[in-house]
Formats: sequence, structure tokens, C-alpha cells
Amino acid sequence: MSEPTEPARIVESEFKAAATALDQPPPPVAAEVAFAGRSNVGKSSLMNALVGRRGLVRTSSTPGCTRQLGFFHVRAADGLVADLVDLPGYGYAKRSK
Repeated sequence: MSEPTEPARIVESEFKAAATALDQPPPPVAAEVAFAGRSNVGKSSLMNALVGRRGLVRTSSTPGCTRQLGFFHVRAADGLVADLVDLPGYGYAKRSK
């Protein structure tokens, strides 16, 4: 039986771009992993935990604050390169009409 391998450690992460419309995202140059889900479940916090940086992805205690797609470029110690995409939440938005 083989030994379990450690997950790839993120060694580099940076903000790449933000998009408010579907025609604005940057062209993909690596695998993209999108984080989607209900508002206020911790998508942005999870992304910060994965890259090991507290303030890379903006977080808020107010649901519905993510209004755009956020693109973040990451590189792992084993050479893996990917783009993480922070999507707006759905199902609950505490915003004025």
C-alpha cells in the first residue's frame, strides 16, 4: 500500500482581475476552480485558508457583499498552476433595492 501524499502547498497567490459582466473575465491560461454557493457560507474565507493568506480574498460579515467575479492566480509547491474564481453568493442578499 502506498503512503498518502500531502496536499499541494500554495507558495504564490495574487489577485488577477475582477469582472462585473460575463464578457469581462480574463482569458483562461490555467485550470480554473470556481467557488459557488449560498451567500455568507464562507467561500471567500475558504479561499483565503487554501492560499494561506488572510486578506487576499475580501471577506465581509454582511451577506451579499460579493458583487463581482474575483480571479486569483495561484502556484503550488509541486508546480501546479491554477486560477481560483470567487463567485457572488446566491439566496440571500442584504442590499437596498
